[in-house]
Amino acid sequence: MQNFTDTIIPVYNLRACTGATDFAIMRMEPFEVLGKLQVPHRQEGYNITLLLEGKVTRYIDFERYVIEAPALISVGPEQVHQYECAEDAQMICISFSSDFLIHEMRGWVMCWECMFGHVVMNMDDDSLRELLVYSDLMMEEFHSNKPKKEVVIRNLLNAFIVCSARMRNTTLPVLNMDAMQNRLVQQFKVLVDTHFRDKSQVAQYADMLYITPGHLNDVIKETVNKTAKQVIDEKRVTEAKRLLFWGNYSLKEIASHLNFEDDAYFNRFFKKHTGHTPSLFQRTIREKYN
Repeated sequence: MQNFTDTIIPVYNLRACTGATDFAIMRMEPFEVLGKLQVPHRQEGYNITLLLEGKVTRYIDFERYVIEAPALISVGPEQVHQYECAEDAQMICISFSSDFLIHEMRGWVMCWECMFGHVVMNMDDDSLRELLVYSDLMMEEFHSNKPKKEVVIRNLLNAFIVCSARMRNTTLPVLNMDAMQNRLVQQFKVLVDTHFRDKSQVAQYADMLYITPGHLNDVIKETVNKTAKQVIDEKRVTEAKRLLFWGNYSLKEIASHLNFEDDAYFNRFFKKHTGHTPSLFQRTIREKYN
């Protein structure tokens, strides 16, 4: 099913700028950052930015961030964002597809996405230097013709993400999950990303994973400190917010897209999870930023 927002929000692939398919790393300056990136857009795959110098102002989903170096910015595949301005900014941008992650790393995607609720991480100079060790090595490998360079880059990316998680003082049990839990969390995340529009019950995902709803809920609760149902509902609410903020769709169209019985049920669901009606959220968020 094509993403409803594809018709109004362009999807850019930074890797294509370098001719790469699954991984790219590049240094960027303000004149390269602006331009097309000043319109609302999404980026294909996962994108990490190390802000080395200067300051950038950008929207990520429903928040406006003024970010000063040094900082780490992580954005997932479905997040909508745009740059407003960049002042004397120097940055390293890393872009990679989900498929690029090595098998042992795939479970860490969930950990990485746990941090997307705090997409901007301010750092001190020591933390920046630590991450630059890995990014500089990735840059060297990326521009080389050495054999097995993708294997080296995958492992460096793995180390980069683990170090980033440690810097965020992540205490979630996901850091110590066993391989079976890793696989289950990742499989659940992929299924929710794919089916959240038409499947809203935990039992539906448990059936697809061949486990009981109780076991699925226990693992997700232990991992992200949320129930499986909360993860599903938050995904639906976030999609609704994106359409309300960035699009010009009626409540009936959005309700239909998310497979609610009718727009009245969608209205109650949205208010339950946000405290506001969809119309009030749309009016308030647009007044805030326009």
